[in-house]
Parts: sequence; structure tokens; C-alpha cells
Amino acid sequence: MNEELLEQLETWHEQDEYEKIVEAVQEIPAEERDYALVNHLGRALNNLERYEEAVEQFLTVAQEGADDPLWQYRIGLAYYYLEQYDKAEQAFERSDELEPGDEDTLEFLEWIRNRDDEEEEDEDADEGVTGEDDEDGELKKTTAEEQPVVISSIPLVHDDPVPVSGEFWNDSELALEQYVSDLPSDGLIESVEEQLVFRLPASYIEMMKEHNGGIPYNRFFPVTNEESGETGHVEIEGILGIGREKRHSLCGEEGSWAVIERDGYPEIGVVIAKAPAEAGVVMLDYRSFGNDGEPEVVYVDKNQRKITPLAPNFETFIQGLTR
Repeated sequence: MNEELLEQLETWHEQDEYEKIVEAVQEIPAEERDYALVNHLGRALNNLERYEEAVEQFLTVAQEGADDPLWQYRIGLAYYYLEQYDKAEQAFERSDELEPGDEDTLEFLEWIRNRDDEEEEDEDADEGVTGEDDEDGELKKTTAEEQPVVISSIPLVHDDPVPVSGEFWNDSELALEQYVSDLPSDGLIESVEEQLVFRLPASYIEMMKEHNGGIPYNRFFPVTNEESGETGHVEIEGILGIGREKRHSLCGEEGSWAVIERDGYPEIGVVIAKAPAEAGVVMLDYRSFGNDGEPEVVYVDKNQRKITPLAPNFETFIQGLTR
């Protein structure tokens, strides 16, 4: 194996240059790629959210990866975002067996098992049943005891205006690679606002000056279906930070304008988060108070472009997030 190539691939990974990794490895004939190269390729495809391709690559070295906790973790992550939760759980369990105690692995296992527990409770519920949004935006059942709070009456549950402690953010490998940026300077904030054409909320800026983007532990926001009265939730993958370098930052490769233009979302404001499987986005909606006003927070469904109000402002949205 060419050590210089491996060093270059690792450098590109650290610089978030995932496309360069894919191009470089794919220039090598498939039959000449060894275990290390395939893992570099699969990791880069994961980081580009090309999860089906990542699984295909990882499976080509499945025999060698059987006893490698990192291989198990990476294929588990791909299965998770493909919503193949049984396969994801099996891979994460094997990774934990080989390397016990890894926080990222345990976090994914917790999410999967909590999801499985909710589904079992839904199946066993005989009374007081309402609907709850699943990851695809469709309504599923949940017991009355689990009903989320109606958005108009979400209590402020934190003493600080915006919670930014370690208990709020899950600084996993994925979060640090794709979301978390250096703390923004005033000059960067002004530059990003200029590019977005919208003034960012003071509470959002305050939060990003403490921890600039990332994946929160609490990723579910309760909603009520206005037509049916059924309650459910919107799930987010992470919160975009202020910057350009990270893939999931406001002006990054998967930033606000990039997502709006690519997927045809209404130009009502700024995308601050995406739902899993790209089912929709959470946006700051400036229509009521103008580009310099305090925006509301809304969810926009990708398929129907339906706009669902979530919270009157960013602070209330953050404080309303649950696990």
C-alpha cells in the first residue's frame, strides 16, 4: 500500500474534502483496493450521505471487517441513516462487543432501542391512542400518556435563555466532522448574514458563540396536526452552525441556500436543520416581520412543501426539543 496515498486520504478527511477521497480511491481498480482503501472510501461516502454506496463498499470487505469495531461502527451508521435499524443495531452491538464503552456506538444503540420501545408500546396500546410523526413524516400511534405538549403551551424548562451545556450537545465523531465549527467572530457572523440576506436571531447567535452547531441529544419537537388534532413530533438530525467550512453549516455544502435551491424549498428564510432521510427541513421563517425581524420557526415537508409552524422564535424551539 502506498503510504503517501493513505496519508493524503487522511489529510483530506481532516479537511472535510470527502469528494477528493472518493475520486482518488475510485481511480484505483476495485480488485486492487485493499481493506484500508475500502474503509477510506466507505467513510467518505458516509460523510457525503451516500449511504447505499457506502454499504456496498463496506460489504466487499465484510469478512475482514467482522472483527473490526470501526468497520462495524461505520456500516452500522450507514444502515442507521438508511433506516435499516435491525442491521444497524446488529452492527453497533458487534462494535460495542469488540470495543466496549465507545460513546458514539452506545448513543446510536440507545436511539435504536428507544425507537423499538416506542413501537412496541404503540402496538400494545388499546386506549387513548393518538398519532405521532415517524421519520418519514407519516403519523404513527403513541399512547395518551406520551402525548407531546401542544406547541402553543411549551414551558420554558431551562434557567438560561438557550441551553448550551455538555448535556445539550452530543459531540460524536459525526457531529465534530460535519457540524461543529470554530466559534464565530463578529465579522464572520456579519458576512454569513450578508450571504443569507437575513439577520440571524440574537438567541441563535448567542448559542453559536458557545457551541457553533452540532447534534443535540434532544432531537424531537412536539407538534399538533391542526386538521386531525393528532399529536406527533418533528425529528432533526442536527443544528447548522455559523460558517462555511463544515458540510452542515449555514453557508456550507449542505447549508441553507444549497438545500433550498437543490430541493426547491420556499425562499421564506433560513434552513437551520434537516429531518432524517431528507424528509423535510426546519427553517427560520421571516415572512411576518421581514428580513431583519424576529423569525418564527417552521417545518417544511419536502414532498408537499407544507409549512407547519413549530415555535414563535428560535429560543422557544430549542427549549421545546425532547428526546
